[in-house]
Amino acid sequence: MKYRTLGRTGIRVSPYALGAMMFGAMGNPDHDESTRIIHRALDAGINFVDTADIYSGGESEVIVGKALKGRRDDVVLATKANFPMSDDPNHRGNSGRWLTRAVEDSLRRLQTDHLDLYQIHRPDPDTDIEETLSALTDLIQSGKVRAIGTSTFPASEIVEAQWVAERRGLARFRTEQPPYSIVNRVIEREVLPVTQRYGMGTLVWSPLAQGLLTGRIRRGQANETHRSASMPVHFEHDGKLAVVEQLVTLADQAGLRMTHLAMAFAVSHPGVTSAIIGPRTMDHLEDLLAGAEVMLDDDILDRIDEIAPPGTEAGPNEVAYTPPAVLDPTLRRRPTPDRSAA
Repeated sequence: MKYRTLGRTGIRVSPYALGAMMFGAMGNPDHDESTRIIHRALDAGINFVDTADIYSGGESEVIVGKALKGRRDDVVLATKANFPMSDDPNHRGNSGRWLTRAVEDSLRRLQTDHLDLYQIHRPDPDTDIEETLSALTDLIQSGKVRAIGTSTFPASEIVEAQWVAERRGLARFRTEQPPYSIVNRVIEREVLPVTQRYGMGTLVWSPLAQGLLTGRIRRGQANETHRSASMPVHFEHDGKLAVVEQLVTLADQAGLRMTHLAMAFAVSHPGVTSAIIGPRTMDHLEDLLAGAEVMLDDDILDRIDEIAPPGTEAGPNEVAYTPPAVLDPTLRRRPTPDRSAA
């Protein structure tokens, strides 16, 4: 496994990061099997493990913590906070009050005294970014966190956070974790150029498009996967399926598995540090590891650009961040009496 520097942190990480979202009730509830998967990934040279407090309500962190006993110092360990962890309205978001509590909960579940990377899972429109950065700075100074990052932040909010950190003398975000795959290349327009400009590491999630790029999802066929029932629109979208059909042909012509084509594409971008793999079973992991040495030449990348043009998406990503102005009609409509020009 080759290693890349995570932005300008000096931390060296593998181009494949092991995502732990599928460990626990929402994926693989067998703790022993999940532990074996983690150990196999580490033995293969993957040294970057990413989880989050919300994954199976903290169970994923518990599994990762057990699996890393005796190997913690060999792993770059990352987790995240933001999503609700209870019905309490203050057990969520990006406030200093919650992050101070959330990090302690994650450390306990992970059975460690520090996190190599602590990420803000989504933006929080109700919390000033200075509040968030101030709390994260305190966590760094206390030794509980080594570096901080964001996940699925718009480019404008990444830039704002960098400016606030500089002007207020606070720790700055060192990484961003956005969605990126052949069917969702939107981050090539602004997010990746911004992270490159600020020297941030980028670990992209869902390079297989939630399983759409495994080769098992085809137009006109019954799509029964672990996620298809919960994301029917994603797996039945005509635009995405049209891209998949062309990619299947391209992969066959190149003598590659679809999973290998998709992963090799993700890690080939100069702005991408690592691509997160999220195996639920050992077979899933072995398939992905088998493609670690695949390198796409310019001819294949040019063909991918023709099928799925740079900076575009074949269809909406329902699990990515949607700004409040898009979700809330009152933020884009003036009061009725004020809507006319005269």
